[in-house]
Amino acid sequence: MKLLELLQKCDYITDAGSITVDVKDVIYDSRKVVPGCVFVALKGYNVDGHKFIPDAVERGAKALIVEDKGHVYDGVTTVRVKNSRAVLALMSVEFFGRPAEQLTTVAVTGTKGKTTTVAMIRSILETAGIKTGTIGTLGILIGDRIYKTNNTTPESYEIQQAMRRMIDEGCKAMVIEASSLGLKRHRTDGILFDYGVFTNFSSDHIGDSEHKDMEEYLQCKGLLFKRCRHGIINIDDESAQAVIDGHTCTIESYGYSENADLVAHGDELVAKAGFIGVHFNTTGEKDLSVDVAIPGRFSVYNALAAIAVCRHFDISDEDILRGLSRVKVKGRVEVVPVPGNYTMLIDYAHNAVSMENVLSTLREYKPHRLITMFGAGGNRPKSRRYEMGEVSGRLSDLSVVTEDNSRYEDVMDIIADIRIGLDKVGGSYIVIPNRIDAIRYCIENAEDGDIIVLAGKGHEDYQEIRGVKYHMDEREIIADIIDDRSDDENPN
Repeated sequence: MKLLELLQKCDYITDAGSITVDVKDVIYDSRKVVPGCVFVALKGYNVDGHKFIPDAVERGAKALIVEDKGHVYDGVTTVRVKNSRAVLALMSVEFFGRPAEQLTTVAVTGTKGKTTTVAMIRSILETAGIKTGTIGTLGILIGDRIYKTNNTTPESYEIQQAMRRMIDEGCKAMVIEASSLGLKRHRTDGILFDYGVFTNFSSDHIGDSEHKDMEEYLQCKGLLFKRCRHGIINIDDESAQAVIDGHTCTIESYGYSENADLVAHGDELVAKAGFIGVHFNTTGEKDLSVDVAIPGRFSVYNALAAIAVCRHFDISDEDILRGLSRVKVKGRVEVVPVPGNYTMLIDYAHNAVSMENVLSTLREYKPHRLITMFGAGGNRPKSRRYEMGEVSGRLSDLSVVTEDNSRYEDVMDIIADIRIGLDKVGGSYIVIPNRIDAIRYCIENAEDGDIIVLAGKGHEDYQEIRGVKYHMDEREIIADIIDDRSDDENPN
């Protein structure tokens, strides 16, 4: 494909060579450069891709996309642009044949609920026979295959490539988690989404390498409503109107408020051993009686968002109800089968906000005991550890403190920080540094009516220690422990 064709929607200056050159691929990682490709130099927070231009040229790059002057090499076309990330997105759109135009596209943004809402939408659409691919925290999901990604919202090239793969495999729709950083860093540029969804807004992702303050964080989420045809918002969230400020799309709403276009009411908590969920009714745009096998009021909000999106498709109410009743989200208050009259959940909660939401919700089910096993990530702000300790100490009957991606820190130093928060609120806790031993403790000491939450790992299937990711899937660990106990109880 000619470089000129890839750049047709971009503003640029040609510093060297000809833009009529044919290029075989669009590459932004110099380690993946192949002869005949165009290399796009991206400026990141920690690494500047311009430093790797000589290596890219040596590996056979035929063209360069740069932001800085001075990168001129014999026989290589050099194109200078204002923002190489934005250009990468537009080039990727063209390289993969504008795949978004062949799919019904949905983007979900918000501090919490993105992964669950995406899964609910997919479950409904696939129940209705509409094959749907998703992109998000869990990776790229097409059919039964999951392709892992490094970010909730991958780089633009990966998004466009995934959509092309979805089309090739028969998908008619695509649902993506549009993180604030993904929107800020131009990863979704070049896509005019059919539907944009706002779930909620709260403090998160503030820091030097993320957002400078809450105002920027909110503004970045609001970018979605300048890049979609139809916006769907949680009207109950106090930031709902601010997030759609300056929107260019039509807007509809959902929530408990009678002012919403889709209204929830009559929610009831449903719990028994091995099952925990919620029932509610809707009025307004849809009159439904809904059951969702995911606990808590926030599940009502996520389900409302999914209904609000899917009602625009040519599908039946029965498909919507079936899709919600069978949805399961890996690592999001995911019930794991265990023998005994208690409930064990795996959840991705890994900061104070997400823990507060999950544990507050589970307390509403009035368990015999609420037991929370958790750790905290290494090489992350210490304040998160104190806050997580406080939240678990306040809301759990027992906290089991353990490891969780200690990275380059000593796990006992991390645990010491967590204990500061636990001690501050007088929380009851036990320290078991090895995560497998901690899970075994929870199972062996479970009592009837307990709800046990294994927090922090969620969908992750690894433990990161000293720069190495070791395989660790909590579902496998639980199954192995149960098998071992069964063998001990039945030696013959």
